[in-house]
Amino acid sequence: MLINVLQSLVLVPMGILLGYLAFLSLLALVIRRRPPPPVTDLRRFAIIVPAHNEELAIGGTLKSFRALSYPRPWYSVVVIADNCTDRTAEIARQAGAEVLERSDGELRGKGYALRWCMDILLARNPGYDAFIVIDADSEAAPDFLDVMNRYLAAGSAVVQCSDMVKPQPGAWSAEMTRIGFTLYNHARPLGRSILGGSAGLRGNGMCFTAATIRAHPWDAFTRAEDLEYGLRLLLDGTRVAFAPEARVLATMPVQSRNAETQRARWEGGRIPLIRKYAGALAWKAVKGGSFVHADALVDLITPALVNMLALTLLFAGGNLVLVAAGFSGSLTFAMLWGLAALLGLVHLFVGLAASGADRGQYTALLHLPRYVFWKIALYARLTRGKRESEWIRTTRESSRDGEGHAQDSAHR
Repeated sequence: MLINVLQSLVLVPMGILLGYLAFLSLLALVIRRRPPPPVTDLRRFAIIVPAHNEELAIGGTLKSFRALSYPRPWYSVVVIADNCTDRTAEIARQAGAEVLERSDGELRGKGYALRWCMDILLARNPGYDAFIVIDADSEAAPDFLDVMNRYLAAGSAVVQCSDMVKPQPGAWSAEMTRIGFTLYNHARPLGRSILGGSAGLRGNGMCFTAATIRAHPWDAFTRAEDLEYGLRLLLDGTRVAFAPEARVLATMPVQSRNAETQRARWEGGRIPLIRKYAGALAWKAVKGGSFVHADALVDLITPALVNMLALTLLFAGGNLVLVAAGFSGSLTFAMLWGLAALLGLVHLFVGLAASGADRGQYTALLHLPRYVFWKIALYARLTRGKRESEWIRTTRESSRDGEGHAQDSAHR
């Protein structure tokens, strides 16, 4: 009886979360949104690229900006060379970007760099109508600014694009991350946007009107600064619109060991935000009957899909073992855990289909068991090791990564 009670305490919330994710995927697959129509009035954009020792990646990023279809006089590219010790600033200048070099031994990290840069750009005359933030390891689609211009013209103040990952066939870690990005950064926000929810901020491919930044200066400096700033905006009444038509493609580490600091930052950065914002979101949801805040709370507290799938299958298998040992009452729980796992698989496969996933992503699912064990080992190392209070920069790999060559530095 005690085992069944404890199981129920885990099963009920897990089943609700997985059921909701499956529902979002089905919405994204079945319902077709109507994007904002083309407009003739142009807005002046500043594309901000925060960069710390990104000499290996910055060239490709800036090259993609030169290929944008938006009229060139209407956008500027500003690279923040933040505490750089390599050739990032030099390469960016040679590519035609404006470079703002920042050196601060105390306030280090992406959040501080963004606040510093935005303050400078807001003071300029003539000013900008909107700011775009794109990571230094990413490439924007040619129509990126055209799409953002349409959403701003339709009344959106903050817009998040579809933040995706470049295909890297054969690199199981990068391909599994690509699957995760497809679900978390495309399928889920697409479903949420159909329901009228807020897409949240994903850190890459974000767009803000200058008026929004003036009213809400960037004040998020944690390891998950993008997620935190999006939550603050929402609590202040500003919803983040989702623009699935606009895409940026990020490059993930090929070697799994180089992805560990990135994964640790993503997973560890969310926990303090749950403690800080879950109560406020719940209060807004209950007091005001706000679906938008309830949905944001669900998004904040939902664990990684692979974690939930592993847990549901573990409990289902454990109950089947109990049934085999003669505890017939465990059969009901085995079936319920199996149903929860099925909901997770619906979210996975329907979400990939709704996002137009390619064959390589489905093939990469063969590495799912390996990915689960890799994450378990990562959690074990994080538990034993020192918790970082500052952001650690992800290792950038050169074109010879298969030979073990990489650039590694810390952004503390």
